[in-house]
Amino acid sequence: MTRWWSCFRTALRFALIEQARNRLALLIVVLFVPLWTTLAFTVVASAPLRFHIRPVGRTVVMDGNILLQINGALQALSLVMAFMMFVATARSALFDQRLVRAGYPRSCLALAKCTALLLVAAVVAAYTTAWMRPFWQPEQPLVLAAGMFTGALVYGSIGIVLAAVVRSELAGMFLAIMISSIDQVLQNPLINPDADSLVVRFLPAYAAVQTSVAAAGLEVVPVSCLLLGGGWAVGLAALGMAAFTTRTRTRTRTRSRRPRAATRTASTGVEQTAPVP
Repeated sequence: MTRWWSCFRTALRFALIEQARNRLALLIVVLFVPLWTTLAFTVVASAPLRFHIRPVGRTVVMDGNILLQINGALQALSLVMAFMMFVATARSALFDQRLVRAGYPRSCLALAKCTALLLVAAVVAAYTTAWMRPFWQPEQPLVLAAGMFTGALVYGSIGIVLAAVVRSELAGMFLAIMISSIDQVLQNPLINPDADSLVVRFLPAYAAVQTSVAAAGLEVVPVSCLLLGGGWAVGLAALGMAAFTTRTRTRTRTRSRRPRAATRTASTGVEQTAPVP
């Protein structure tokens, strides 16, 4: 058990270093998140809009710029988290295979990646929430941060799944943008007047949007939404970890079971084996 935890700490350190090396993603977090949240609040008109919080059965009336800022903040951190986890998982694939061949348990590597996802999602969600506080005061700041954290977890898990499906960073970023855009546009009451439709309940960011808007205008905690968002994150992360385990197991077994060809030395007549190239 001591060795397992030692492997876990080492793998977690490698995972966090890989995140820190992604300078483009860090630049997007530092610059794009505050820029988008600021523009969403200052450019959009403050005309009141209605938004139905389905889990608690209540409708809130809020300024349109606040609703759009919440939606835009969720879209920004969704793109950032999906991109960060996709790049980190894709770039570390070969290194993970070396660690497995060196004796690192796959469960240790998978848990390290999930822990890195939790830590990065918490930091990005806290940073995004902090940028919204100077513009308006939510009824429940901690619940608002929890809603942002839920969205970050879900799209970070989507990034892990995309890394198991595609190899190109451009393709991964394009898919993340398309998924996030469709998701957020359908739930934006400024663009879609029917944003509380039953269909949106099946979208990945539904729980995050509902929780964040409820935290902004109500004093009720939508527990069911938080559980739903956690379920999305766990399910997608499990899918990504299953793909990671399958990929490392397949590569390791293929390497260890390569056929060996028999050769006979001319001088001794003793058969020797050599790996087939």
